[in-house]
Amino acid sequence: MTQTTDTTISAGREQLRVALHQYGGILVSLIVLCVIFTVLNERFMTVANLTNILQQVAVVAIAAFGMTWVILLGEIDLSIGSIIAVAGMAGAQALAFGWGFAPALLFTLAAGAAMGLVNGVLTAKLMLPSFIVTVATMGIYRGFVSLPTNGAPAMISDPAWTAIGGSSWLGLPIIIWIVVVLFLFNHILLSRTTFGRRAYLTGGNREAALYSGIKVDRLKVAIFTLSGIMAAVSGILLSSRLYSAQTNAGMSYELDAIAAAVLGGTSLAGGVGTMVGTLIGALIIGVMNNGMNMLSVPYFYQLIVKGLVILIAVWLDVRAKQRQG
Repeated sequence: MTQTTDTTISAGREQLRVALHQYGGILVSLIVLCVIFTVLNERFMTVANLTNILQQVAVVAIAAFGMTWVILLGEIDLSIGSIIAVAGMAGAQALAFGWGFAPALLFTLAAGAAMGLVNGVLTAKLMLPSFIVTVATMGIYRGFVSLPTNGAPAMISDPAWTAIGGSSWLGLPIIIWIVVVLFLFNHILLSRTTFGRRAYLTGGNREAALYSGIKVDRLKVAIFTLSGIMAAVSGILLSSRLYSAQTNAGMSYELDAIAAAVLGGTSLAGGVGTMVGTLIGALIIGVMNNGMNMLSVPYFYQLIVKGLVILIAVWLDVRAKQRQG
């Protein structure tokens, strides 16, 4: 009995050591950012503002979960922001046609899946670079957003839809519960299933994956489709919070999603990454956005800062790969 207990304690310590080694750096970065913004603005570390940060992070985090899957394959999806906008507009139009909450929700998720599927098919079946494919579909999907309303926003008054972004359950906003559920879903799918192991292997060594019998093309299409669904959920949350579908919704969200994934340790070369790291990365992005907004930093300076953050994260990733090599 004592030996079993000692073994359990040793295993727990080892897991803690690995976790601190893997996530210690970005956790320290998150804490340092919080301290800096608290010193610069006393209203930063309030319950109301922290809740607001978590709600803002929700949209980016869910999109980043999808982006993590894509980057794990060594691919990229620059159309996520446009899919977010299309999803919000699809939901608004379905509600305007009187479909009701549940059919509108399913239609919106199906729209996201379809757009992700198109990205996956063009990348996997036609063997086009995902960068070029998603740059093209980013513009195409963004154009689709304006078609139903000629560029005007579409208001949403359905109480069930708006409750997603404005109501609470057990003391926490529903939007945060959705993030928790989708984080657990993606984390378990990636770390505990054959599907996740195949994604790691394919991203790390495509030739080895092919020799192992993995249908790489099918996997790629499935992952782009999953990314589209995650972006659609982000679109639902964003339109719910805004009580409307905006044609400019999701602008630059692909930048935030990439930054969150890369900051969280997902390698742009593929084969390395975790959902835990991505969630922490999304929190860092959320804290940066909120802190800079509270300090009235102009938006264009915020873009510069986030761009520099991505460059630094990529440089650190490259250095780490060189040391391992």
